Amino acid sequence: MLDKLLLDEPVLFGRDDQGKVFALRDICPHRGMPLSCGSFDGREVECCYHGWRFNGEGACTAIPALTGHENIDPGNIKVRSYPVRESQGGIWIFMEDPKVKVIELPPLPVVPDIGGAEKPAICEVMHFPCHIDHAVAGLMDPAHGPFVHTSWWWRSRGSIHEKAKPFGPSHFGFTMLRHRPSSNSFAYKLLGGVPETEISFQLPGVRIEHTRTGKNVVCNLTCVTPINENETEITHLIYTNIGWLKLFAPIVKIFARRFLNQDKSVVVKQQGGLKYEQNLMLIRDADTQARWYMQLKNEFARAQAEDRAFNNPVKETVLRWRS
Repeated sequence: MLDKLLLDEPVLFGRDDQGKVFALRDICPHRGMPLSCGSFDGREVECCYHGWRFNGEGACTAIPALTGHENIDPGNIKVRSYPVRESQGGIWIFMEDPKVKVIELPPLPVVPDIGGAEKPAICEVMHFPCHIDHAVAGLMDPAHGPFVHTSWWWRSRGSIHEKAKPFGPSHFGFTMLRHRPSSNSFAYKLLGGVPETEISFQLPGVRIEHTRTGKNVVCNLTCVTPINENETEITHLIYTNIGWLKLFAPIVKIFARRFLNQDKSVVVKQQGGLKYEQNLMLIRDADTQARWYMQLKNEFARAQAEDRAFNNPVKETVLRWRS
């Protein structure tokens, strides 16, 4: 079992003896004891306080203290169960607001074809001390690289030049259409040949970068998960069919962690200013992706409130900036 705090809610994840994943609110309804403090036999979670038992759907299956005269059916007692799905080595959870009727759910992100590599070769998780909106805006920011990610293997200030990238709408998000990546990104050169990349974003906070050179494919999937109002979890997965990259995964993991730490460091510094100024100045075109993110969020909320289908506000365009 694994307990996590998501959206300020305690959640308990588990996998039954049939291999099925489940997620429950990590609180026993009896006396408020975290269920994660109890035990799990592969079928039911047992609370450590009074032995109440719950299955993967959240239904109570046993209350040891009952004698039979109380006229209590344990099956009528429920722990909140969250919809979960397992896909490509990741577990996805949907935590709906009970007060809001959800008309259309965002689909699960699907990693594009990676030549049979169905599970990630590398997984790195890091917590950022910020609201999810700032984490996502930083994730999609194309102009901070030469200033935040200054490394011999990535970029430098001296390499800044103008770029023009085509964008278009995609389901619950937008996509930087397939193109040749910037020549000042040394890491791409390790793939050999002439790489092409496509970068997509979809609500609530998923970025997929799919790069290929001939038959060689690397796909970076980054998920931004809100823990609470002031903390966000970043999960970075790398899928690949390149043998040497899998072999050197521990070394690549070090570089991935350094990259994320650079983003985290600037976010920590940013919080010092956001305590006094919440209004952001988002300019065109370098900050257009952050503006799209806010528009997508607002449109999704309006669509649910008005009981209608989601209407993507993003239109096809070419964005230009220097980085």
